[in-house]
Amino acid sequence: MQQTYDRAAEDLGNSVHLEHVNVQIPDQRIAGLFYVVGLGLTRDPYLNVADNNMWVNVGRSQFHLPTGKAQVLRGHTGIVMEGREALLSRLASVRKKLDGTRFDFSERNDHVEAICPWGNRIRCYEPDPSRFGRLALGFPYVEFDVPTGAAKGIARFYRELIGTPAEVANGDGTAARVKVGKEQHLLFRETDRALPDFDEHHIQIYVADFSGPHRRLKERGLVNREDNQYQYRFRDLVDLDTGKHLFTIEHEVRSLTHPMFLRPLVNRNPGQTARNYAMGHDDMAWAMDPVHFDDQQQRAM
Repeated sequence: MQQTYDRAAEDLGNSVHLEHVNVQIPDQRIAGLFYVVGLGLTRDPYLNVADNNMWVNVGRSQFHLPTGKAQVLRGHTGIVMEGREALLSRLASVRKKLDGTRFDFSERNDHVEAICPWGNRIRCYEPDPSRFGRLALGFPYVEFDVPTGAAKGIARFYRELIGTPAEVANGDGTAARVKVGKEQHLLFRETDRALPDFDEHHIQIYVADFSGPHRRLKERGLVNREDNQYQYRFRDLVDLDTGKHLFTIEHEVRSLTHPMFLRPLVNRNPGQTARNYAMGHDDMAWAMDPVHFDDQQQRAM
């Protein structure tokens, strides 16, 4: 009997990769203690190595951390990374040096939640093929808190203007789930809590159809910045029937011809130290190796 496949499961839509989350931070040294020492991530060794910006690699994605007034994402960023106990140990090791900031961390059933020195929340999950595919290090999602009633309109906005799959899910509350890359999503979860004002942080995505969304957004007056030949920006998500504002988060939209599209990123193994150094173990892979992936799948069955 010929095997059948769910071909739609492999559809990405127009957005093919969520590349970075950008929040300003006031102190590069303090940021390094949290993101590099505590979380165990890797500062990009090639770009922005002065003290006015820091790019931090997370698999094939990044945090961008320019110096400025602190910005706090209205929601949280999800990270897949292996080694829960090692992560907890690293976070504990920086607690004293981050005393007096908003830094904190806590264990939950399926993740560790870490709070950066300025209040950004990051949830760290172990690799899990049933949830995150082959991802071993990277961003599976970024979640935003949005007003009650906004999810349906936000999902439609992404489907019709950006051309990427989006649906409304009801489970842990109501949320719009937008596919923006392989095993990557934007989540817009409804809440009745009062939301802080937007403080200019942004995310960045790569799209295959670069001009189509630009034309549709511009027709509605939603393109807020023309950066260069390879990228533009929009920020307001609106109801497509009424024009009512639903939520604001700036999107840096890049073409697949952008010079930095999927450039190789270095990811160090944070378990490698001067005391336990072993040749050949400096790097960390962003995807599960085949044997580990198969073992994980078998345990999940």
